[in-house]
Amino acid sequence: MKKIAITMPEFYPGEAEAIVRALSDDADYGGFARVHIRKPGADPEQIAGLISQIPTRLRSRITIHDGFSAPGAGGVHLNSRNPQAPQGWSGLISRSLHTLAELEGVGQEVDYAFISPIYESLSKPGYKPAFTLARVAEAICRLRKHNRHTEIYGLGGVTDSNICKLASYGLDGGAMLTAAWLPRSAANHEMKTTDKFSLRDFALQLITHPYEGMGLADGARKALAGGCRWVQLRHKDAQEEILLEQGREIAAMCREYGAVFIVDDHVDLVRPLGADGVHLGKNDMPVAEARASLGPEAIIGATANNFADLRAAAEAGADYVGVGPFRFTQTKKNLSPILGFEGYRAIVEQCRRERITIPIVAIGGITPADIPAIMATGVGGIAASSTILSAPDPTAQTATLLASILESAH
Repeated sequence: MKKIAITMPEFYPGEAEAIVRALSDDADYGGFARVHIRKPGADPEQIAGLISQIPTRLRSRITIHDGFSAPGAGGVHLNSRNPQAPQGWSGLISRSLHTLAELEGVGQEVDYAFISPIYESLSKPGYKPAFTLARVAEAICRLRKHNRHTEIYGLGGVTDSNICKLASYGLDGGAMLTAAWLPRSAANHEMKTTDKFSLRDFALQLITHPYEGMGLADGARKALAGGCRWVQLRHKDAQEEILLEQGREIAAMCREYGAVFIVDDHVDLVRPLGADGVHLGKNDMPVAEARASLGPEAIIGATANNFADLRAAAEAGADYVGVGPFRFTQTKKNLSPILGFEGYRAIVEQCRRERITIPIVAIGGITPADIPAIMATGVGGIAASSTILSAPDPTAQTATLLASILESAH
């Protein structure tokens, strides 16, 4: 089955390299016949700048949705913003279709078309198909009877795990947006923890919190000295200026220790702070929207209280999920239902049944005595705040927690 990748709507550093990987034979990212550059609102100069970074030999496999006057692309995609191809255009022409009537009426003026959504969209949660695959197959059959052989691709919710199904309904391939820019394992809900971070780094995570005169950066320094290699900047009540000030200091420390640095909630602070990514609560920006803003290389975590939350986060492209709370914790308002050991065990078991292996970090009132039993449920790590920061010696407490986690994980 042919595959086409569609870019995120925002430009991001390293995007040209990501496009080249998509067009390569790379087992983790490649195998795409074409890449569609879709950047609503972008001017031709921006589009041309991106294309110029792509090797000349690959540019014929690039289709643009905007900035048709930008040189170098091998195809144009017609849409409401650009309903006609440039005068004298000799490259490929494609368009989008959203109804079966449009599908049956597509003409030879286009080389191929997308019918969407074929499955429920990953980038637009709640955007579901208004037709069945069986109806699509009937429409394609009628299209072929009129001797029109325009290639038809399914778009919307397409991943490597479901694209093969499209062939049996007469489609020529599938187009991917969210799933195209994730490692193949992540697109099929089988994230490899080594793609963006190590198991050792993930094992113990400090969630910053001001504690009895100890600033956010002070707490992070003590945890890093104890062996923690994952720090999440979190202070829900702090003004942005404070987060920037403390975040810059923590970012520098994390670089010194080779630690992962994550910002809670504030997607707009990730780049100014040079953070590795963001952690999103259930009421924060949707994972897919954050991914579009930050690009495929950023680490994006999501909060879950049950299996349905976890599955939704995996489908949206999260790199890991913070599942909790384990028990009552005073560091978080509007607490979700308590999970306990059995809650984690049930969620991990359901993940195994559905072959979802996204890393899970347990959070919420966890004490040193809880660690062996929690790790035995199958989670990948522990997130802590007051358990570390309220200890008489936070550095020694961090070292003790980490040793217990790593020992329990074997």
